[in-house]
Amino acid sequence: MPEFAWRAAQADGHLVEGRTEAAAADAVLRQLRERGLTPIRVESTAAAEQAGAAGAPGRARRRVDRGPVNRADVLAFTSELSIMLRAGLALDNALRVLIEMAHKPSVRTLLEGILEDVKGGAPFSRALSGHRELFGDFYINMVRSGEVSGQMSLVLERLVEHLERLRALRESVVSATIYPTILLAVAVLSLVVMLGFVVPQFKTLFSDLGDGLPLPTRIVMGLGDAFRQYGWGIAIGFALLLLLARRWLRTAAGRQWWQNLALRMPIIGTLLYKYDLTLFSRSLGTLLGNGVPLLTALQIATDTVGNANLRARLAKMAPMVKGGGRMVAAMTATHSFEPLAINLVRVGEETGRIGPMMLELASLLTRDVETGIKRALTLLEPILILVLGVLVAAIIVSILMGILSVNELAV
Repeated sequence: MPEFAWRAAQADGHLVEGRTEAAAADAVLRQLRERGLTPIRVESTAAAEQAGAAGAPGRARRRVDRGPVNRADVLAFTSELSIMLRAGLALDNALRVLIEMAHKPSVRTLLEGILEDVKGGAPFSRALSGHRELFGDFYINMVRSGEVSGQMSLVLERLVEHLERLRALRESVVSATIYPTILLAVAVLSLVVMLGFVVPQFKTLFSDLGDGLPLPTRIVMGLGDAFRQYGWGIAIGFALLLLLARRWLRTAAGRQWWQNLALRMPIIGTLLYKYDLTLFSRSLGTLLGNGVPLLTALQIATDTVGNANLRARLAKMAPMVKGGGRMVAAMTATHSFEPLAINLVRVGEETGRIGPMMLELASLLTRDVETGIKRALTLLEPILILVLGVLVAAIIVSILMGILSVNELAV
C-alpha cells in the first residue's frame, strides 16, 4: 500500500505533519478530517522524494521566492485561505497557517501585517485596505461583501474563479504573441547580419566601379558601410530611443496618446477594446453576484478598465443610474456596447439577474478576444515571413546586379 506525506492545520492554527499508508490520497484526506484536521497538502512519498532530489529546480524556486508579492501570490493566498475557511478554521488561525507556509519573505511580512490588524479588532477588509495598491478596490469590496453576508469562504472562492479567469486571459494573450515576437527578432537579426557582415564582403569587388554601380547596389552598400562603421552607435541610439519612449509612455500624456493610437489600429484596436469591456463586465457581474450595491459595483468595475477614453465613457453610467435611469439606458448612452450586450442586460433587468447576465457577456467577449487573437496572428505570421523574404531578396538581388555590372565591364 502506498505511503503519503501530509501537512494539516489544527483548530488553533498550528501545523502538523505526518505520513500515512492508504489506498489513495482521498482516503488520507478523509482520515485527516475525521481527526479534526484541515488538510493543507497530501502527496505520495515517492513524489516528494523526487521533488527533493531535483536540486536545480529547488534553487531556482528559492531565487524567485525572494521577489516582491505579485498576482500569483495573491491568487495562491486567496485560494488557500478559501479552503481553510471552508474547512472551518477561524480567520486568524488560517492566517497563522499561511504565515508558516509562506516561502517568500515579502508574503510572510504582508500576512503578518494583516494578522496584526485582524488581531487588533479590524475587519479583514480594512486590514486589506492598507495594501490597496496590491489588492485593489475590487478585491477589498468583494471581501467586505463576504463579511456582511457571512459567506467569506464562498466569496473568496468566487474571487479565486475571477482571478483565475483573468490570469488565463492574460496568459493566452501573452502566449499567442511569443511566436510572432521570436519571428520579428529573427527578421531583425537576419537583416543586421546581412548588412553588417555579408554586404561589406563585396566592397572590394565593387570599389573600382564607383558611380557605375546600379542604384540599388549603391544603396545596399551604403547601408552596409553604415552598419559596419556606426553599428554600435546605431544600437545605442536605438536603445536610448526605446528607453525614452518607454518613459514617455508611462506619463499621462504618453499613455493617452498610445491608447488613442491603439484603438484606431485595425484588428488590434477592436481586440483591446473588447478586452477592456471583458474586464468591466466580469468585474461588475462578480461584484453584483456577491451583494455589492449597483452604484458601488459600477464605480469599481469602471476602474478596472485600462483605456482612459473608454473608462471616461463608462464612468457616466453610475451618475445616470443614480439619477433614476435604467442600466440599459446608461449602457446605450455610452455608445460602447454592442446590441447583444444591451439585450443581455435588458433581460437581466427584467428578471433581476443583471450580475449573471454581465458574467455571460464577459464569457462571450472572452471568446471573441481569444478568437480574434488567433485570427490576427494567423495573418501576422505570413506577413512577417513575407516582409523578411522581400527584404533579404532585395539585398541579394542588389548584390547580384552589382556582380553583373562588374562582368559587363570586364567583357
